[in-house]
Amino acid sequence: MKRFHVHVGVTDIDRSVAFYSSLFGAEPAEVKPDYAKWMLDDPRINFAISMRENAAKGIEHVGLQVEDKAELAEVYGRLAAADRPVLEEGETTCCYAKSEKSWIADPDGVVWEAFLTEGDSTTYGGSPDLSQLASDGAAAGACCTPVTPQGVCCPPKEHLPPEAACCGSEG
Repeated sequence: MKRFHVHVGVTDIDRSVAFYSSLFGAEPAEVKPDYAKWMLDDPRINFAISMRENAAKGIEHVGLQVEDKAELAEVYGRLAAADRPVLEEGETTCCYAKSEKSWIADPDGVVWEAFLTEGDSTTYGGSPDLSQLASDGAAAGACCTPVTPQGVCCPPKEHLPPEAACCGSEG
């Protein structure tokens, strides 16, 4: 059975844990100094928050979490049928979990991940370069991270040096 996933970047992990615990009427299933996750059954959602330096605040991405390889193959088939670029990350470590995942962005730049969690990790892990999923119809900043170079997902900003990040500080 699939579970909807939402990942939100926050500025204060403790305040956000308190807020979402109150909103959901439940404590998180997992808490780290920079991360928390609720595995809710009503609605069926994996809701995660993280406080990462230079990470976007607000909704970072959404996704579908599956429970086995057969479901993952089914969802991967849907990604392929969506006729959009797919970033096949494969086995990776992300959000203190070992997973297998792929990424896609809708025509407006909303980033989706499809993944199967296969175990825990003691490290947060990394993030792939999602800029290759950008589309011409994407909203400004839709695929940007604070290190995405200008011109990849956003128009260059004349007042910034060419090597400045698209969504980074306006310095």
